[in-house]
Amino acid sequence: MTWLVTGSGGMLGTDLLARLKEDPASVGGDVLAPRRDELDLTDAAAVRDALRRHRPSVVVNCAAWTAVDDAEAHEDEALAVNGTAVESLAAGCAEVGARLVHVSTDYVLDGTARDPYPEDAPVGPINAYGRTKLVGERAVLGYERGYVVRTEWLYGAHGGSFVRTMARLAGERDSVEVVDDQVGQPTWTGDLADRLVALAASAAPPGVYHGTNGGSTSWYGLAREVFALLGLDPERVRPTTSGRFRRPAARPAFSVLGHGRWAEAGLAPMRDWRNALHAAWPALRAAWAS
Repeated sequence: MTWLVTGSGGMLGTDLLARLKEDPASVGGDVLAPRRDELDLTDAAAVRDALRRHRPSVVVNCAAWTAVDDAEAHEDEALAVNGTAVESLAAGCAEVGARLVHVSTDYVLDGTARDPYPEDAPVGPINAYGRTKLVGERAVLGYERGYVVRTEWLYGAHGGSFVRTMARLAGERDSVEVVDDQVGQPTWTGDLADRLVALAASAAPPGVYHGTNGGSTSWYGLAREVFALLGLDPERVRPTTSGRFRRPAARPAFSVLGHGRWAEAGLAPMRDWRNALHAAWPALRAAWAS
């Protein structure tokens, strides 16, 4: 069983590779992780040739254009990575019979719900980033061995994130203002990597899965938790509204995702976001200090 991981140099990709290496029994074969300079996903011929040459059993696509605000002015470039490249991957996987696990986003949804979005909720992206990711989703779901795993609010030891920014600002400012009118699910890349491996190695049916930690909070609530973990007074975090921080891309107000399909597939969903953050904290602090 050969695995091919794209986007392996990113925050999630790094944790995914670590997960695959620490548990060879889950892998059952080789792990290929071509760098961007070794495999340009926007080059359809190169993608096809790589898949023909390596003939992987599983492809996990962690590569993406994730600069949400920049996508508003550069939608074509974002589409090339988030949409067209995924179409090439899906076509190549179909040719060699590989299972394709594609990481997507809550931004394909409209953010207007009041209850957690089920996996079959109607899509309705409100910004360019979400539109480009939806193109990729549709390509994967059009393939009979395609899995879409939507995630959000990622943080980890190997990249920039809101959690890391709050930890830094806690040491630089007496107080910080954080929006309290956007609700979602902070998700540790370590937990998500574990679920990606479990899904790819299972007999779960293809389709959409929601790969987020459980529960929900606002950015304000998450910032307070970070301050508490630092041993600082959470009251130094002050709530504000999205209107105070105008950005080029609209953000969904509600991004809480349901996890029903995990149980249907006989797989455990991810733990509560607060438990995950506390479990991740020692590794995060150690990585940030190095």
